[in-house]
Amino acid sequence: MGQDFSMIARRCERAVVTAYRELRVVGSDDLSAFQACTALYRIHHPEASVSEARRLVAEWIDHHLSERMTLNT
Repeated sequence: MGQDFSMIARRCERAVVTAYRELRVVGSDDLSAFQACTALYRIHHPEASVSEARRLVAEWIDHHLSERMTLNT
């Protein structure tokens, strides 16, 4: 069960971060992309509160964008 949950969580994280990056590439502003990704997460996890979804999505985006910025410098 734990391993299945971990795999699902990683897939969700990848989907959210990919959606955010692609929305930004096509010109969506930061807030719109963030809101869309939060909605995406909540569609797949309706049990999550809005604040929980926002926190998690923000952490994932921050982690992956910070990592990417570090690699590009």
